[in-house]
Amino acid sequence: MKVIVYSTSACPYCSMAKQYFKEKGVEFEDIDVSANPEKGQEMVEKSGQQGVPVIDIDGKIIIGFDRAKIDEALGQ
Repeated sequence: MKVIVYSTSACPYCSMAKQYFKEKGVEFEDIDVSANPEKGQEMVEKSGQQGVPVIDIDGKIIIGFDRAKIDEALGQ
């Protein structure tokens, strides 16, 4: 399973999402879109959103920190 969290360092919901994955023992790639404009563009193309966090779980895009959708995408 591949999990990517598109985030910024100033975003509290991004921090909550990353902490949630850590608590669940789920490895993820954290991409700071404020430091990487190319990845920011990739995030917009995947989600149609400028806001963070955008979470990509095996191609399933979740906008914001939504525990229920994250658990569903993780198959939990």
